[in-house]
Amino acid sequence: MKVAFISGTSIVNSDLFAAWAVKTIETAYGQVTYKTRGEHVLINRHGYGFPLPPHSINYRANIRALADLGYQDIVSLNSVGSLKAALPPGTIVSCSDYVGLQQGPATFFDQELKGGSPRIANNLIPDLVMRLSPEFMIHPGKIYVQMRGPRFETQAEIQIVKDWGDVIGMTAAHEADLCAELGLNYNSLAIIDNYGNGLMKEDIDFDKFKELVKANQQKVNRLFARMLEILG
Repeated sequence: MKVAFISGTSIVNSDLFAAWAVKTIETAYGQVTYKTRGEHVLINRHGYGFPLPPHSINYRANIRALADLGYQDIVSLNSVGSLKAALPPGTIVSCSDYVGLQQGPATFFDQELKGGSPRIANNLIPDLVMRLSPEFMIHPGKIYVQMRGPRFETQAEIQIVKDWGDVIGMTAAHEADLCAELGLNYNSLAIIDNYGNGLMKEDIDFDKFKELVKANQQKVNRLFARMLEILG
């Protein structure tokens, strides 16, 4: 099945894609490096050189590249923080809607009076949820709150936005917007790597966050391996 994947640091830390061919494509918005095997392609949203922080990612180039390569269905894996005590680190969710109020959107409509209709298609998610079970329990229908980054949110910000959604991150809303503008099907998966700052009465610590990401790496590797089997 012809499917494109977008992920982040979990790709860099995984050897699952080590044998995939590395290619580049020029788009109207810049060059994009991607990995490919068979009918699948994979983009590291942060890039394969010096990793870009979320607010500096060339989202338009990444999504344009997938469209130019002929991909209609996109599966995204995002690292997120939890805004709910009942969604602890290690939980996998799928988001069906999002809030992105803090930062101006990345858009393909810079030169025309036009706006896209927001959506997360999630056309592949019902089948993935069913076929990944019981090994993976995926919680669908969650709401993603996007913040600008690259810093984590303050405790006061978390107290404000915790009622806006279920998880918080810095990337998915831009990707979903751009996919919707081009008519691509964006499928949301996200792994919770931490609780929002102060949510559980603890300060957030970047070194501790990196350890949590590392602890989830084996689960991410296995999740990707199963998805490649299912979507192969």
